[in-house]
This record gives sequence, structure tokens and C-alpha cells, in this order.
Amino acid sequence: MTTRVSNPVITVQNLRKTFGSVEAVKDVSFNVEPGQVLGLLGPNGAGKTTTINMISTLLHIDAGEASVGGFDVRTQPEAVRQLIGLAGQSAAVDEKLTARENLELFGRLYKIPRVERRRRIDELIEQFDLGEFAERPASTYSGGERRRLDVVAALVAEPPAVFLDEPTTGLDPRSRSELWNTVRSLAANGVAIVLSTQYLEEADRLADEILVIDQGSVVAQGTPDALKRDLERDVLEVHVTSRADLDVARELLGFDESIITDIEARRIDIPIPDGADRSLDLLRQLQEGGVSISNFQLRQPTLDDVFLALTGATVTESEELTT
Repeated sequence: MTTRVSNPVITVQNLRKTFGSVEAVKDVSFNVEPGQVLGLLGPNGAGKTTTINMISTLLHIDAGEASVGGFDVRTQPEAVRQLIGLAGQSAAVDEKLTARENLELFGRLYKIPRVERRRRIDELIEQFDLGEFAERPASTYSGGERRRLDVVAALVAEPPAVFLDEPTTGLDPRSRSELWNTVRSLAANGVAIVLSTQYLEEADRLADEILVIDQGSVVAQGTPDALKRDLERDVLEVHVTSRADLDVARELLGFDESIITDIEARRIDIPIPDGADRSLDLLRQLQEGGVSISNFQLRQPTLDDVFLALTGATVTESEELTT
């Protein structure tokens, strides 16, 4: 557990952004301290990227305030840019250059002196295991290698604040795990991190605190454990034998909107606010109705259950609504 200090690196108060008649970000507020990972969790179109782009000076702030390292984002953007690293949704590396040459380019952009720049690049290549592809052109990299280089490039100037906008989207499990280790390493070294993601497991594992954003607004804020605990209910997870059993189960349960159905896994997740006795009653109801149950468990809620309770849809379902 990282030690918290009184002065946050990133401060955001009542941030707003409007595109035409669409209010993309509505009164978003948060602080991020040194060594803290703040997770922005929500579906595509929720306002996560817009929020990051405003704080990192890429978008004009319509209303509200934001500062990094004590410098105002609106009135002191140049100072803010010297204090942040940004890895967006698309890798910002030059395909024709090697990893080392890309890092050299970023070092020059930050106006780091040559000797210090070379030392820093060697340090990053070793720290983040880039050596195996450091001298190859980026055009030859896998998706995971390219994203890792993109994140490392954001660290050349040793910024106290780093913004990672869905850094693991499209990566295979191994590459995702490698980037998770990178985020943990940054936090351990005292970097304040804002991580936007649509992956519930990623937010659960990496974030010290989470903002759940839906349609531009913060609908919940807290640690992953606190958000789950606040639901004040468990979940009965029921696996059935066939798709037909799934259909019968949904009919018996009355098509309650709070119940999640996973057709591919042939699974139903039922919120249980009343403990084990209610679970037993539901299982009897399903069996007496002819549903063949292959497995079941009463478990604690996940962030997916939290998102469902807050927005009326899972993150995956919400993505489908916004595409």
C-alpha cells in the first residue's frame, strides 16, 4: 500500500465539456496523489477520454478547474505539459524508428540535455524490458510491444503525472499482464496515474480508487472494495445445462432487469439482498420448474455487478448501446 501525502498531484473540480448540444462531461471532480492509481471506469462514449484530453491540455475546458503539480491547465498549459506523460488509445510511435530512436525523439521534444537523455533512455529500456526489440523498427512490433513502447515514451521526462487512456485495448492476455506490471511499477515509484479502462478486472486489480462514469457524469466513486460493499448484496451465480434451461429460468424469475444473463456461458447472475435462505428458495424454484442446474455459487459482487446496479446495464451492454 502506497503512502498518501496531503498535496495531490492532479486536482480536478467540476469539469465540464460540451460538443454542440451534447454535454460530454458533467461536473467531474477528483484528486490523484503521488503513487495513486485512479481508475476511470465506463463504457465507450462515457466521457473518459474527453476528461483526460482536457486535463492533458489537448481539449479546451468549458467550465471547472484542473491543475497538475499546482499549475493551472487553462492558464499554464506549457508548464502542465512538462509535468505529464500521456499514452492515448492509439500508439503514438514512429513506425520507421526503433524503440531507442523513438525514445530519443521524445527526449528531444522534452528538451532533455543529451547526456541525461541517453542515460534516461538506457534506464527505461532496462527497466521495462525493451532490450529484445529496442533496435528493431516499430513496424515489426507486436501490438503488445508497440503499446509498451508508447507507455514508456510517456515516461522519458520522468513526469510526476501519467495519463493512460485504455492502454490495454486489443492486447492479448500476456501483453495486458505486462502493461499491468508497468502501471504497478510506476505507482510504486510515486507517479500519480489516471487510468481509463472499460475492463472491470483491470480497474479492480490496478486502481486504488475508481470513478464510475456514465453519460458524462460520475455515478459512483470509491475504492473497488467499497463500491462492491456498498451494494449490500451477494450474487447467486447459476450455471444451467442448456440454452433451453436458460430461457425457462429467465421466465421463472420474471425477467427481472437486475438479473444478468450470459447466453454463451449459460449462466444467470441473480442479486441476493437477503442472504443464503433466499438463494436456497430460488434454487428450489428453478429445479421445481424443470431447470437443469449444472453448478451454482453464492459469491460477493464484482465491479460488473456494481456497474449494473448503477446504470442498468453491464459495461459490455453499455458499449453496444454507444456504438
